[in-house]
Amino acid sequence: MQATQRLRKPAIRNGLRCRCPDCGTGRLFSHYLKVAAACDTCGQSFAAQKADDGPAYFTILIMCHVSGFLLHALAVHTDLGPAETALLTSVVAVSGSLLLLPRIKGAMIGWQWAERLHGF
Repeated sequence: MQATQRLRKPAIRNGLRCRCPDCGTGRLFSHYLKVAAACDTCGQSFAAQKADDGPAYFTILIMCHVSGFLLHALAVHTDLGPAETALLTSVVAVSGSLLLLPRIKGAMIGWQWAERLHGF
C-alpha cells in the first residue's frame, strides 16, 4: 500500500514560517527552540523529529558569510574604527543568528516530515 505523497517545498516553507509542515497553520514550537509535542491544529506528532545540531551548523555557515562580507564592506568602504566595526558586525551576527536558528530548525523538521525520516 502506497502512503500519500508529502510535498517537500510546502513542508519546508511551512517550517521556515515555524508552522506545522502538515497543515501550515499550527505552531511548530512551544518555546523559542522547543518543538511542540504535536500540532495544535491537525494533531501531527513531532516526536520523531531529530534536527539535532544541523540547524546550528547551517546558521553558523550563513551568518559567518554574512558577517565576513559585512566586515569587508565596513573595512573598505567606511572610516569606522575597529571598535565600531566590531560592535556593528557583532550585533548583526548575533541578531541574525537568533532570527535564523528557529527558522532553519523548522525547515529541517519540515524536510524530515516530507521525506518520512525518523518515523514521521
